[in-house]
Amino acid sequence: MATDTTPAFPSRHFPLLGLPRLAPGLLLAGALTALAIWAGDIPWVAGLGLGALTLAILFGILVGNTLYPWLQPSCHSGVQLAKQRLLRLGIILYGFRLTFQQIADVGATGIIIDALTLSTTFLLACWLGKKVFGIDSQTAMLIGAGSSICGAAAVMATEPVLKADSSKVAVAVSTVVVFGTLAIFAYPWLFQLNEHYQWLPLSQETFGIYAGSTIHEVAQVVAAGHAVGRMPKTPQ
Repeated sequence: MATDTTPAFPSRHFPLLGLPRLAPGLLLAGALTALAIWAGDIPWVAGLGLGALTLAILFGILVGNTLYPWLQPSCHSGVQLAKQRLLRLGIILYGFRLTFQQIADVGATGIIIDALTLSTTFLLACWLGKKVFGIDSQTAMLIGAGSSICGAAAVMATEPVLKADSSKVAVAVSTVVVFGTLAIFAYPWLFQLNEHYQWLPLSQETFGIYAGSTIHEVAQVVAAGHAVGRMPKTPQ
C-alpha cells in the first residue's frame, strides 16, 4: 500500500512555516521601513513633502540597484513575501484610514471635483504616454495611477494588478516624486502670483481643494498647504 507523503499543510499556503528562510528578506524590508519612518520625521525632509512611504520606495530602489544582487540568495524569499502578500495587506490597512465622516466632510462638490480630476488625469496620462511619448501601456498606466490617485501608494497598489516589472514601477515612482516635489514650490508661488494680480477669486480653502485634487502625495499636499497657510490673507 502506497504511503501519501504530501504534507497536510503545504508551506506555500502557510509561508510563515518557513520563517528561518524568510527572515533575512523580512528583516531587510523591515530595516528599510524603519529607516524611511525615521528619515520622514527629519524636518527638512518633511518640508520636501517626502513621506515615509515614498522614502521607503526610494530606499528600496537604491538598495535594489546596488546591494541586492549580493543579498538576493538569502533575502529573495522574504522579499517576495513582503512584496506580494504583505504589500496587499498593507493596501487593505491603508484603506482603513478613510472614514465615511471624512468623505461627508469633503462634501458633494469636493467629491465631484476629485472624481473628474482623477478620471481625466488618468485617461490623459495613458493617452499622452502611449500616443505622444511612445512609452508602453503598463508604464503609462502606472504613471497615470500615481498622478491621479495618491502618488507612490497608488503606483504600488496598481503594480500587482498589472504585473508590471520593477523597472516600470521605478519610472512611475520617480515621476511622482519629481513632479510632486516641484508642485510643493510651484503651487504656493502661483497662488501668491494670483493673489497679487487677482486673476481668479481663489481663497485659501479653494486652493486646498485644488491642491488636494492635483498634487500627487498627501505629504506633498500638506507641505504646499502649509506654505500657503502662512501667507497673510488678502482683504476681500
